[in-house]
Amino acid sequence: MTNYSELAILGVLGLLLSSGAIYVVLRFSQKPNFAGRELEAHHTHQTPIPRLGGIGLAVAFTVGFVLFLTFGDANGKQDIIKHLFVVGLAMFGLGLWDDLFSLGAKRKLLGQIFLASCAYFWGIEITTLSNPINHHSIELGFWAWPVTVFWLVATTNLINLIDGVDGLAGGICLMLMILLVGVGGANGGVAWIAATLAGGLLGFLRFNFPPARIYLGDGGAYFMGFLTGALTIINAQKGTVFAALIAPLFVMALPILDTSLAILRRGLKGLPLFSPDRRHIHHRLLDAGVSRRQLVLGAYVFTAFFLFLGFAVCWNQGSHLAILIGIGVVFILIAAGRLNFSREWFSVGSVVGNSLAMRSEVQYVLAQKRWLLLETARAPDLASLNADTAFIAEKIGYAAVRIRMAEGEKVWHFAPTDEHSWTFRQKLPSQPDCFIELTSAAKGAEISPAVSPFRDRNTFIVLSELLANGWIKAHNGWRVRHK
Repeated sequence: MTNYSELAILGVLGLLLSSGAIYVVLRFSQKPNFAGRELEAHHTHQTPIPRLGGIGLAVAFTVGFVLFLTFGDANGKQDIIKHLFVVGLAMFGLGLWDDLFSLGAKRKLLGQIFLASCAYFWGIEITTLSNPINHHSIELGFWAWPVTVFWLVATTNLINLIDGVDGLAGGICLMLMILLVGVGGANGGVAWIAATLAGGLLGFLRFNFPPARIYLGDGGAYFMGFLTGALTIINAQKGTVFAALIAPLFVMALPILDTSLAILRRGLKGLPLFSPDRRHIHHRLLDAGVSRRQLVLGAYVFTAFFLFLGFAVCWNQGSHLAILIGIGVVFILIAAGRLNFSREWFSVGSVVGNSLAMRSEVQYVLAQKRWLLLETARAPDLASLNADTAFIAEKIGYAAVRIRMAEGEKVWHFAPTDEHSWTFRQKLPSQPDCFIELTSAAKGAEISPAVSPFRDRNTFIVLSELLANGWIKAHNGWRVRHK
């Protein structure tokens, strides 16, 4: 039987430990010699904010693990909980390294696959797929390994991809832990760890709710995403995927929807699938004038509704899964309509056509961006790097480039502009007073390419974001290289 008083004590302990650890991290991060990753164009904050909130959660998790081994009822799963502890902290370490020094998407993905494979070979495995409607089961055999790895890597990245606004990812993780506490009563290890992490997330949200003083970072997001996937597997009876494994998918409806749209959008346009951008749902709402606090509270309401559906899946053992999925889809469509997204979602033909037509221009700008990043090793100063950026902009087809730095401003004109020209401005995240501004040519004006690449405003914005992101990375790379 579940002892909810013990779980409540663990939650309070997690809150205190997380709050104390994050307080220490914040004091340490204020030191002048504190180093971390540079801000990037897709970040929504303009001043450096520590990305080390996962340390507080790791501390709470470690203490909860020790207490469980000392006082908890392992139900024969003590070894699996030990393995979860090792791999979970290793996943946190992978993300933490990226927070401090930037590993790159390919290295991070390979590290995640390796750690997820370790979890599989240590007993955290999905061995059977079960249809909750007719209760027909399929033994996975060899496929248990790739299915388990896919599940763990997917949940690991889902939380990271939604972590773009103060309080958003932390609130969704809190609801996931609440679900795991509720459905993990028969498995003491799952309930104990989830309760401790729920308290730890409350302590984290104290510092992360808008305006945020600290972020989860990749370390915290990978840590919480991996633990969500692993705890659901441990909680599932004999490794079978049924209600216990399906329920968290309902709670993760928002990150799943956002990630699916991002992958589809980038794939159609020829962009790298894991490249960051400002096209996520939360970015678009912020650009539309929604405040951070309103956005986060709205996301909480959205996720709380799906939390209820997740509990309903468990209560009914998945027998009414089709009905609950239908309710969820209707709710998403209603929310999309209220936010003016539904018209865009249903105009599939035009969206696909425009995206495919953009692919060649995207590939060209990506190639120019790579050349600009290589120039960071040769440019004698930032003024030279800015001149290289203007040279690339002319080759792409821009009519004018304006770059403002702390020491002054420089403008390059390549073709006439008028009141109908499009303009895109991107601030240098680490120095908000510095920016790059790109302008399209007047209609009918002669430009460097034979045909203007900017067939519509959306194409102009996508290509401008790519070039501006390259300029920011080149600046950050040059500054790091020259200390």
